Amino acid sequence: MSGMGTQTIERPDLLEDVDTDDTTDDDAPKFFHYVKKDKIAESAVMGNHVVALCGEVFPVTRSPKPGAPVCPECKKIYARMKS
Repeated sequence: MSGMGTQTIERPDLLEDVDTDDTTDDDAPKFFHYVKKDKIAESAVMGNHVVALCGEVFPVTRSPKPGAPVCPECKKIYARMKS
């Protein structure tokens, strides 16, 4: 399938979902977290850790798939930020 690249879920306020190394039995992340977009590429290239809205610190390892579960704590904080 040509034209199919890595997909990211765009979020306003420079936030984006990324996963942690927390994985389930099928090697899929349990949750994706909201982090600042400008830190994602830097983490992916340099291996730097990012800080999610919920406070979790981790290196970016992969992009979320559409419909992937989002960390409930990140989701709550994000909802408060929007309002």
